[in-house]
Amino acid sequence: MRILITGAAGFLGSHLCDRFLGEGHQVVGMDNFITGSPDNVAHLMGRDGFEFVQHDVTNYIYVAGPVDGVLHFASPASPIDYLEQPIPTLKVGSLGTHKALGLAKAKGARFLLASTSEVYGDPLEHPQTESYWGNVNPVGPRGVYDEAKRFAEAMTMAYHRYHGMQTRIVRIFNTYGPRMRPQDGRVVSNFIVQALRGEPLSIYGDGSQTRSFCYVDDLVDGIFRLFFSDRAEPVNVGNPGEFTVRQLAERVLALTGSASALQAHPLPEDDPKVRKPDITVARTVLGWEPKVPLDEGLGRTIPYFRALVEQNSPGARTL
Repeated sequence: MRILITGAAGFLGSHLCDRFLGEGHQVVGMDNFITGSPDNVAHLMGRDGFEFVQHDVTNYIYVAGPVDGVLHFASPASPIDYLEQPIPTLKVGSLGTHKALGLAKAKGARFLLASTSEVYGDPLEHPQTESYWGNVNPVGPRGVYDEAKRFAEAMTMAYHRYHGMQTRIVRIFNTYGPRMRPQDGRVVSNFIVQALRGEPLSIYGDGSQTRSFCYVDDLVDGIFRLFFSDRAEPVNVGNPGEFTVRQLAERVLALTGSASALQAHPLPEDDPKVRKPDITVARTVLGWEPKVPLDEGLGRTIPYFRALVEQNSPGARTL
């Protein structure tokens, strides 16, 4: 198949490029580098079966030749990014999704939307099932991302129902691994970089809020299976192993050997208190469940950040 992946230079998009190419498919990667990095796809440039197009998907998307699948992953995805770029975040969720769906319709291609556990907001149901409608503050600072993804889901289902398109929706829970940006504001990358630099680890609130952390290879496998499945309704893909933020900090300190302290900060507005996927649908429909435990995934991720820290801070303390 020939696959278009928007957001291809992002953390998840670049790993998806690797997976589809590794399975023998052709990939057209598309990104405007607002939050993606050329470094994430540098190893693919010149490779047979890979093309790259620098383009903003909120504008009309043109791809010459056949396209069999469109995976729409273009969007700022970390709190720092979508709080700094609220309007581009809303535009890529609305206009970008519309343009990506339009291309898929014109090409007769299968479409997969990267949605998020953020559609559940600060959930009142725990763990979260796909049937839960969520508890989102539409006018809060996080609403620009949450509502962009909720709108994108609604548009995807409208194209499925009205145009009869083959569409898929993945609701992604907290994911981590190599190629995350060191300063993207996500808790795993924050903790690892702070620990490696010997800086205090930033704990927001009392650290009792929970998250469920899925290693990137597991997530990509779930997305790959969903793309080739017959499931049109949303599917949670994430690791149901639930940890408090404080527990994560303690694991990072132990695995890096850092003596960094924990430093408390005020809890951001609308920050979810709990987050855990119910993956019954993924298990039964996709035959998928995560395989990489937290310590193993962190052990694969820390060397990536260690190399970045040593490269960018020659005089910094190395651990």
